[in-house]
Amino acid sequence: MRPLVLSAYTATSCIGHGTGPMLATLRAGRTGLTPCPPQPYGLDTCVGRVAAADDRLLPAALSEFDCRNNRLAFLGLAQDGFSGEVRARIARYGSSRIGVFMGTSTSGVRETEQAFAARDPDTGALPAGFNYAGVHNTFSIAAFVARALQLTGPATVISSACSSSAKVFASARRAIESGLIDAAVVGGVDSLCLTTLHGFNSLQLVSRRPVRPFDAARDGISIGEAAAFALLEPADAAAGAIHLVGTGESSDAHHMSAPHPQGRGARDAMERALHSAGLAPEQIGYINFHGTGTPSNDEAESRAVAACLGTRVPGSSTKGATGHTLGAAGALEVVICALALREGFMPGGVNTTHVDPALPVTYLLGNQDAELQYAMSNSFGFGGSNCSLVLARAN
Repeated sequence: MRPLVLSAYTATSCIGHGTGPMLATLRAGRTGLTPCPPQPYGLDTCVGRVAAADDRLLPAALSEFDCRNNRLAFLGLAQDGFSGEVRARIARYGSSRIGVFMGTSTSGVRETEQAFAARDPDTGALPAGFNYAGVHNTFSIAAFVARALQLTGPATVISSACSSSAKVFASARRAIESGLIDAAVVGGVDSLCLTTLHGFNSLQLVSRRPVRPFDAARDGISIGEAAAFALLEPADAAAGAIHLVGTGESSDAHHMSAPHPQGRGARDAMERALHSAGLAPEQIGYINFHGTGTPSNDEAESRAVAACLGTRVPGSSTKGATGHTLGAAGALEVVICALALREGFMPGGVNTTHVDPALPVTYLLGNQDAELQYAMSNSFGFGGSNCSLVLARAN
């Protein structure tokens, strides 16, 4: 594929608002996971919560989109000068030539949860002010981001569970290569809600303690929330620039919620990403594992990685720091990989203390400095929807 440059990127999660605070937290080896508030969630678990999203107000011009998910997005768009970079591209390309590609799993379902709790006891009618199209419709996040950034080009949302905001990079790449657009705002936003917390809990996948990816005692996920964005456009030759050089997608459809035990689809996605980038497996210097911390996911991924890349490529799951941000995880972890390449820094897996010896991978327990040229990010969703991305640092 023709490389695309990440000319701007930002992320907001429980480990920081913007890349500076996030990088500092990763370097310190800290987790942002805290005990789940008893109200309204009522679960004995830990979550990666962005408290500032509760108080973020949207401008009057965006009031039709007012929900916590879009407030989190608005908070994220305000970091790292991202909105200013988009305005500069509008001046260069025109607003209609910049696409919006967003990933989410549940959009603003929390608003619908609250609306159903407030139904009229006699008629069952939802509150008069509830605006499904603006706050919960899956397309809400793309419509909101486009309006907030004053973009008028093509806009779409991918909702494929935990691979959602990784797959948007591949979709944006195809749109740019086809000439449909000149640049794209890509990203993912997901926020805490009853649906995901109790849904994953009903599947017995939620840990009571902070998640421990690849640990011998791992026992489930910790759910987080995040807003992460990148600006993609044709690559320049600037030294140090971060490029998207490979994308790989697959759908093994093994099971609605369980991964293929041998990681068949995951391996296929990684191999496609390598082929797209024109790279040999040994050229990958760091891998950000999907690494959810469930016994079956980490086992399947480790087998897929060993089969595709071998057992020596160093990697870690940063979900021990951020929690699993579901539909936002792909974009969040692309930003983390971009920081790893830019800073020459491989983050260790927070909370993991004893790597499961049955998992054939080189898992980083602590941070390591390294001059990296290529990094891979894995995102694998329910139903076997898989996506792997390869990023590179220009020499």
